[in-house]
Amino acid sequence: MNMKSFIHPDFLLESATAKEIFHDYAEGLPIIDFHCHLSPKLIAEDHIFDNLGEVWLAGDHYKWRAMRTNGVDEEYCTGAHSFYEKYLKWAETVPYTVGNPLYHWTHLELARYFNIFDLLNPKTADAIYQKASEILKQRDFSTRNLLKKMKVEVVGTTDDPADSLEYHIQLKDFEVKIRPTWRPDNLIKTENPEKFNQYINKLEEVSGSNISSFAELLNVLDQRHAFFHETGCRASDHGLDRMYYTDQAGTDPEKAFQKLRKGQKLNDQETEGYRFHIMLELCKLNHKRGWVQQFHLGAMRNNNTRLFQKLGPDTGFDSIANPQDSYKISRFLDSLDVTNQLAKTILYNLNPADNEMFVTMIGNFQDGTVPGKMQYGAAWWFLDQKTGMEKHLADLSALGLLSRFVGMVTDSRSFLSYPRHEYFRRIACNYIGQEVEKGVIPKDQEILKNLVEGISYKNAKDYFGF
Repeated sequence: MNMKSFIHPDFLLESATAKEIFHDYAEGLPIIDFHCHLSPKLIAEDHIFDNLGEVWLAGDHYKWRAMRTNGVDEEYCTGAHSFYEKYLKWAETVPYTVGNPLYHWTHLELARYFNIFDLLNPKTADAIYQKASEILKQRDFSTRNLLKKMKVEVVGTTDDPADSLEYHIQLKDFEVKIRPTWRPDNLIKTENPEKFNQYINKLEEVSGSNISSFAELLNVLDQRHAFFHETGCRASDHGLDRMYYTDQAGTDPEKAFQKLRKGQKLNDQETEGYRFHIMLELCKLNHKRGWVQQFHLGAMRNNNTRLFQKLGPDTGFDSIANPQDSYKISRFLDSLDVTNQLAKTILYNLNPADNEMFVTMIGNFQDGTVPGKMQYGAAWWFLDQKTGMEKHLADLSALGLLSRFVGMVTDSRSFLSYPRHEYFRRIACNYIGQEVEKGVIPKDQEILKNLVEGISYKNAKDYFGF
C-alpha cells in the first residue's frame, strides 16, 4: 500500500487536521455495531465462506440493485448461476459504480480483509477472486475471526420475539458480544389476517400460552421480552413506514385483535388504532427493562409488484418514502413521555428533507436524565454515503449536540461490511477537520479528542451500557 493506491492512509481526509484527528483518535478504536442483520447461526457455527462471490453476493441487495441498473440479468443477482459467475458480473459493474458508496466499500473491503489494493474490474477480476477466495478458506477468516480481525466488540443482531435465541446462548462465552435485538415488526403486519394469525400461533407455540385476547398477547410479549433480556438483549428495533397515533374513539385494540383472530380485515381507523396501541405497549416494555429503542422510519418497501412476487422482500426494490408526519411522531413520543415511560430512543430518518424536523423533534424529549437520551440515528440505508453523512453531521451539529451522537452502524447482512465504520470515521473526521480549518471549531485537542472518540466508539458504549 502507498499513497498512489486508491485506498491509501489518508483516503477521504482532505486537510491536515482531518488526517491528524483520524489517525490519532479514530483509526485504532474498536467497533460497536449496535444494529445489523448478521446471522447469529453463522457466527455460532463459525462458518467459513467458500469464495468471495458467496460472501459478497449471497444476500446483498445493494449490489443486486446496482447490477440490475447496469443491465445485468436477474439470474446473476438472485438466480441459480454460480457465485463465480455472479461475481464476474459484479466485477463488470464495479467500474460503473464510481461516485456511489459501493465503489468505496468494495475497495475498502478488498484492502482491509485481503490486503488487495488493485481496482476491481473485468481485467483484475479473476486474480482478485482467486486470491481472496483462497484467503477466505483459511480458519483465520471464519465468521468469528472476521469479527475479531476488525476489532468488533459488540454485534447487535435483529431477532423476532418468537426466536429461540439458541445461537446467542451458544455464543455467550465468545469474546465478541453477540447481543440479540428485539424486532417485533410482525405484530403490526395486519394487512393479511391469515399471515397475522400464523404469527400469533407461532407465539403461542413458543410461549406455551394461549393468546385469545389482546391482554393475553401483551402477557406473552412481556414473557418473551424478559427472556430476551436474560439472554443479553438491551435494545429493540422497529422498522416502520411511519409512526402511528390516534386519539379517535372506536380504536379499541381488543376489538381489533378479535377481528383479526376471526380472519377479518381491519379498516383504516382500526388499523391505526391497533398499531398505535401495540407500539405503545411494546415501548413501555422497553422502558420497564431499561432498553434502548430504535425506530427506522421512512422506507417505501416492495415497490415492484412483479419482482416482489417472484423474489420476496429485501431484494432491492425499496426506496425513500414521502416526508414523515411530524405530528404523529410528536404525539406518539409524548404519549410515552407523559407517563414517564419514554425509554432511550434512536430515530433513524430515511428522507433527507426531514433531517431538521427529526433533530428538533428529539430535542423536545431530552429530559436531562441521560446525556443524549434521544438520538438522531446514523445516516441510514440510502443515506449512508458521503453526501448523506455530511448532511447528517451538519444538521445534527447545527440543531443538536454532535458530541453526544452514538455513531455509525453497518445495518448489513455481510460479514465483510465492517470497513463501513472506518468509512464513517473518515468522513466524520474530514467534516470536523474542515470546520476546524475554517475556524468554526477551535483546534483544541481535548475538544477534538472527546468529539472524535465519542462519536466513533465511546458514546455508543456508554449509551447502551455494553
